[in-house]
Amino acid sequence: MSNESVLAGAGLAEGAGPAAGRVARRLALFALALGTFSIGTTEFASMGIIQLFSASLGVDIPTATHAITAYAIGVVIGAPSLTLFAARLNRRTLLLLLIGIFILGNLLSAVADGLGMFVVARLITGLPQGAYFGAGAVVASHVVGPGHAGRAFAIVMAGLTVATVVGSPIATFLGQTVGWRATYLCIGGLGVASLLSLWFLVPRSSELDGASIAHELSGLRNGRVWLTMTVAALGISSIFAVYAFIGPFVTDLVLLPREAIPLALALFGIGMTVGNLYGGRLADAHPNRGIVAGYGCALVVLIALGIWGASTWILFPALFGVGATMMAAIPAIQVRLTSLAPESRTLMGAMNLASLNVANALGAWAGGLTIGAGLGLLSAVWAGFALTVAGLLLFLTIIVGRRRELTVRPG
Repeated sequence: MSNESVLAGAGLAEGAGPAAGRVARRLALFALALGTFSIGTTEFASMGIIQLFSASLGVDIPTATHAITAYAIGVVIGAPSLTLFAARLNRRTLLLLLIGIFILGNLLSAVADGLGMFVVARLITGLPQGAYFGAGAVVASHVVGPGHAGRAFAIVMAGLTVATVVGSPIATFLGQTVGWRATYLCIGGLGVASLLSLWFLVPRSSELDGASIAHELSGLRNGRVWLTMTVAALGISSIFAVYAFIGPFVTDLVLLPREAIPLALALFGIGMTVGNLYGGRLADAHPNRGIVAGYGCALVVLIALGIWGASTWILFPALFGVGATMMAAIPAIQVRLTSLAPESRTLMGAMNLASLNVANALGAWAGGLTIGAGLGLLSAVWAGFALTVAGLLLFLTIIVGRRRELTVRPG
């Protein structure tokens, strides 16, 4: 069967009816978002059930954050390595391979009999995340058409943000009622559903074929790519410095029952979803403003949380605010990376997610470090605040330096 006939069957080929084309595009985007929903659920569920698996495995909470850090390290390792290893693969085929690894990692997490095995399982689970987002962004851009890179990435990210609203709270509730191992088994089943959706709903197209490793790597020769990834890793850390400790914030800081943790997670996720939707539009129009506005507004919310977070009336709205403000910046970071290295779109998407998971590891580590030092739970908020300040200052330095360079350049 020819490529054209495959696309026509999916309603995406030229000449297909407008209604059929819209339905096919929405189904393809749904399949992509279901994959990121599954990935987001396993990533954020671990933070919601950290008190459960730490007790079961016989370690304290700061030590248990090693599993969260291992997941983030897996993303950082897997984002470039799997993207480059499978550089020549069709992006659709790559997505299927990555979801297969994701399923395996969750099953291993469910049967881990000690912290060491659990940490390894979480690392394996994290390996496909960055590469999935990179390939998914390319496929989404193909589906929605040119000129909408921010919107395309926001669609892919939407699955992750919805996971914080629906997937993570449900997974946390499941862990509290049935056990944390059942949480990972169910997420593995969700991965199977994602695999089937990608197989049946994402169209086969030669336009999604890969390229050589050298072609993908060429984008990394641009120093501004590395600086932008550093901006992402530092600035977004405050999300995870807060999110990793939502459970203790709710039960130990404002003294609510643990049944309130899913509500706190959902509020955070709703904020992320709202911020992502707005951020996708802002990124296509003004990517630099998206980063500055997102980071700047997040700092204001973090100050309020750090000072008054022991109040329920401040904690819950602030959780929404942190999620919304920081997520507004992430699509802009993706657009900036793609504009700096358009020849390496898949790798740029993967490296963006790798940067975000450096932020995951950095935020959880910094928060755990300050809490472990006896500075109190809200010290994690101030650790995140300091990291975001560093990211914003670095980005402003880059922008000012670039403007000076353009000003003095002849012609």
